[in-house]
Amino acid sequence: MADPELVKVLDYILNRCDENAIEAVSAAVVRRKRDLTMFGGMGKLPDPKKMAKELASQIDVNATIGGLTNTVREMAERIIREEAPELDDEQVAVLTKAWIPANAGGQADGPAGEKAVPPDLLVSMISQFISYSRGSMDPAEEQGLRAEMGAWPERYWNAFPQVIRSIIGDYLKGGISDGEFNSKIGTALSLGH
Repeated sequence: MADPELVKVLDYILNRCDENAIEAVSAAVVRRKRDLTMFGGMGKLPDPKKMAKELASQIDVNATIGGLTNTVREMAERIIREEAPELDDEQVAVLTKAWIPANAGGQADGPAGEKAVPPDLLVSMISQFISYSRGSMDPAEEQGLRAEMGAWPERYWNAFPQVIRSIIGDYLKGGISDGEFNSKIGTALSLGH
């Protein structure tokens, strides 16, 4: 005998769904497939309430700020590893440090007053830096950049977040393919570099 809930769902999808409802059902199916793929080997899907209770039991209310920071840092590292498994340990460490700075003032590490480069500008800078480093940059473009900024390759390099530098270094040394480079850069940018 068929599952009555399944029959209701199928009846709704096949006989009563409009376009918006079909899109919502489709997105739910994709998410459920992803969850089953990610957590299927574990026997069952994680229970958010149980996870929250476990986390709460790990946090000592009387702990120092440093202890809380370490707990939060470990959680951030776990999230990064789950969301971006293609990043290596050094890149995960750099992103974690950027998200949860080590200093007590809550400021990200780096020179005082340093501002993050907007992602769209960062993409352009990365492209120009790679083109220059590989010797494929148009000479007129390179001359224009030098006239405008002087030693622009060094300035770009110093402006790149550490995780971006690491990915570029791996790529230029031939340690990762074009596809891996694009994937890692995209992930780093989406995670706030």
